[in-house]
Amino acid sequence: MQVLQILKDKPAGVVTVAPTASVADAAALLSKRRIGALVVSSDGKRADGILSERDIVRELGHRGGGCLTDKVSAIMTANPVGCVRSDTADQVMETMTEGRFRHMPVIEAGEMVGLISIGDVVKARLSELAMEKEALTGMIMGN
Repeated sequence: MQVLQILKDKPAGVVTVAPTASVADAAALLSKRRIGALVVSSDGKRADGILSERDIVRELGHRGGGCLTDKVSAIMTANPVGCVRSDTADQVMETMTEGRFRHMPVIEAGEMVGLISIGDVVKARLSELAMEKEALTGMIMGN
């Protein structure tokens, strides 16, 4: 399965936050949207970084509540690894596993067209495996 097929099952658009926003504002947006990560973007089109719940919790544990007034750019993961729509779920899963991250912007012509998570990729792979199982069962049963 390709990334473009995974994106079809997701709502359109990418939730972004400005690099100048406060960490507290980013945390509120994550909570409101019930998502695990935000793409940090100064123009809403390019991914300057990613800020995840884990990034915020790590800073809170390290420095305490004082980090909530920091700018998002201070704790984001800069220059995130992206993928393209034609990449396969297996390629993306391998990249995420090797890089130890859970979110990846989908980039086309230098601009974001989506964001996929490891959960999206696992769901897609499970769907593929279920279809393969049905096909093999049908072949064995003579259907």
